[in-house]
Amino acid sequence: MPEYTTLSRTTGATVLTLVAMACAAGLADALRRRRGRMRERTRERLEAAPRHTPHGTPVIPRQQRTGPPVESVRLTPAERDAFAVLVRRLSEGN
Repeated sequence: MPEYTTLSRTTGATVLTLVAMACAAGLADALRRRRGRMRERTRERLEAAPRHTPHGTPVIPRQQRTGPPVESVRLTPAERDAFAVLVRRLSEGN
């Protein structure tokens, strides 16, 4: 094979490789810039959107108690026994 044919093939392959690398680098840069713009747009959209409250945090403040205070009555031992008998009868179905 003549020397000029080998030299032109090597030069052509080298130029083609360099062009392919330049195109890949340019494409990577363009994609990186696009991704950065997309992140900025997403950040702007999130800042403009109303905030979501996580589950468990009340959105409406708790209501104040306005009714009468809770009443309690102390029972004597005899009344407690009578109440226990009543509950037992009701649970048995009598």
